[in-house]
Amino acid sequence: MTAERVEIAILGASGYTGAELVRLLASHPRVRIGALTAERQAGKDLGEVFPHLASLALPRLVKIGEIDASRFDGIFCCLPHGLTQAVIRDLPRGPRIVDLSADFRLRDPALYEQVYGRPHVATKLQEVAVYGLSELYREAIGATWLVANPGCYTTAAELPLAPLLRAGMIDPERIVIDAKSGVSGAGREARLGSLYAEVAEGIHAYGVATHRHAPEIEQCLADFAGRPITVSFTPHLTPMNRGILATIYVDLAPGAEASDLHAELTRAYAGEPFVEVLPFREVPATRHVRGTNHCRIGVHPDRRAGRVILVSALDNLVKGASGQAVQNMNIMLGLPEALGLTAVPLFP
Repeated sequence: MTAERVEIAILGASGYTGAELVRLLASHPRVRIGALTAERQAGKDLGEVFPHLASLALPRLVKIGEIDASRFDGIFCCLPHGLTQAVIRDLPRGPRIVDLSADFRLRDPALYEQVYGRPHVATKLQEVAVYGLSELYREAIGATWLVANPGCYTTAAELPLAPLLRAGMIDPERIVIDAKSGVSGAGREARLGSLYAEVAEGIHAYGVATHRHAPEIEQCLADFAGRPITVSFTPHLTPMNRGILATIYVDLAPGAEASDLHAELTRAYAGEPFVEVLPFREVPATRHVRGTNHCRIGVHPDRRAGRVILVSALDNLVKGASGQAVQNMNIMLGLPEALGLTAVPLFP
């Protein structure tokens, strides 16, 4: 892609991930936002929906059917799970597409139907979509036109675990992932469980042993372990707007030490602009990645011999969603990977 600027459309711009894409792309030196869609908010300025974006010069919100999708270099789909597959199936071929829903993350149509409770209507595209964990699937992302952007919990779990499974340093049978998310991970739609009084001053587990991100995590980890993987995964909702903190318990493979895991992760992510492995025994915090595309990883030996604790932190709306989507689009369009993503964390 050699054009000075690329033309981008965002489908579903009235949700949190759509708004976050606009915020990030507003400072992207090679992107022009040419269309924003929102079925229920069509006809409005995005600043009416998200006042923090009112100062930006943006196109008005329209319905998907009102845009000529063929004229765009890249399209971000921020539509609800279950709806995106039919939309992308009917889009013209040509634009690079990053889908932020779960519709193309699982490769097996039968597994998709089991997890999401509905048949997939674009199974041929399911076969060609590339899983968009940028650091681990970069070459395939650069060669495709359709990327399935990973979930936020999954990114926080897969980045620490995949290199260690590839290196054979941990027991693939004994992985426990305990993860916490901010409320924005549930989306902007009004729900009882997202009300302030339901969320504030407490924390609770949900989707215990049934959360839809578990099969996605297992699919990715199996790629690097070279065998099927089953993990124990429990998500929790915490009273904060943004952030994912994943505490992961692993057993060492014979002959491995905790310091070896730290060395392997440091080697695996050396030179990566958005993955930082902290000094041995240091652990990350969500407040240190807020508003950025960074994932910070810590390695700490457990007090139990043979066990290690991995901790990862990221912003669920950025590296866990829209930031990683921009990173993937940069890769797909042949642009420098970090363009539009160099903001430092917001603190406090």
